[in-house]
Amino acid sequence: MPADLRTRLGQLELPSPVMTASGCAGAGRELAQFTDVARIGAVITKSVTLEPRAGNPAPRLAETPSGMLSSPGLQGPGIDGFLQRDLPWLLSRGARAVVSIAGHTVREYAELAVRLSDAAGVSAIEVNLGCPDAAAAGRPFALDPTAAGQVVAQVRGSARYDIPVFAKLSPEVTDIVSVARACVSSGADGLSLVNAVPGMAIDPVSFRPALAGMFGGLSGPAIRPLAVRCVWQVREAFPDVPVIGMGGVRTGRDALEFLLAGATMVAVGTVLFHDPSACSRIQRELEEELVARGVDRVSEVVGRAHEGAGAAADRNSRVLAGGGAVASGGKYPYSYQRWLKGQVPRWRLRLLPGGMPAAREKGECGAAWVCAGRGRARRARSGKRRAVGWACHAARVDRKDRA
Repeated sequence: MPADLRTRLGQLELPSPVMTASGCAGAGRELAQFTDVARIGAVITKSVTLEPRAGNPAPRLAETPSGMLSSPGLQGPGIDGFLQRDLPWLLSRGARAVVSIAGHTVREYAELAVRLSDAAGVSAIEVNLGCPDAAAAGRPFALDPTAAGQVVAQVRGSARYDIPVFAKLSPEVTDIVSVARACVSSGADGLSLVNAVPGMAIDPVSFRPALAGMFGGLSGPAIRPLAVRCVWQVREAFPDVPVIGMGGVRTGRDALEFLLAGATMVAVGTVLFHDPSACSRIQRELEEELVARGVDRVSEVVGRAHEGAGAAADRNSRVLAGGGAVASGGKYPYSYQRWLKGQVPRWRLRLLPGGMPAAREKGECGAAWVCAGRGRARRARSGKRRAVGWACHAARVDRKDRA
């Protein structure tokens, strides 16, 4: 029996969680001879701007070992051309249209939301926050939680109430959850993760950048682990917020990985450049993956990887935060805190086996070598070695140095 792939986008039911990623299929017209756009979940259009744009000069694309660099420069017909030509074509084919919008000011995003709200057939709006903010010296909106939240708030306030608004985030931040939180707090109905990663390629023949715009967005299999991590983190923080996962999806198994991480839908992008029928193929492969695992509905696997992962995630977070963090409160041994602050006159450092840094701290009855790592620690006190509850590598007490 085939698996049920139906999923929901706001109040709209989609036949599948598989959709096209913005910028990789235009407005869907290019895929018509290869894929029935009515049978996939939705078409996320190329980002639409207020005015027509010619885009960047060529070359705009450069192949990489595990993906592609692109710098199209938001070429497009503008909102008028989209509403007159592209949106009617999508609706005539029975496709669900998720319209990506882009701008350089908050006002441009808001105006685009108003124009789309007046048009019939828009299933959702995806806010491309990767555009440079003219008011912040060209810094992308996605890199600043405050700026991202302002854009989302204006779009949500300008869009029709029944049109879901998804904020598309960039992985080029140290804390993607904080940006996601700003967007959700500002009214985003869902999140798209992730946008392309900035990158560069240089032609060894001409000794010049391979792209006319110098830098481009890296997409394809190379960024999939990074994208899965972002989806996981956002799902962990906001389990009730719908997520469209994207970044290097080539097969049904790749799509399943995103769903397990917490995505409710999956967008297919770079692979379309060499396999225009990839959406239909991945949709079929995803169904086969579910049937092989005895799963009846795709909704049953969304976020499944989080079940029972709390304890492991807690342990890993302490390791990532820095060796020596205590389970209760994340504190460090006193001596290690002093080492972090550079206060070293009263004690010196030693490397324990395995290269772990240790601090020699003078105690009431002796000295202890206390390190920052994993395991347990012992410190000299009252003439005895006493085990304490630090999450540390086994520290050594140097008997010769006791007072």
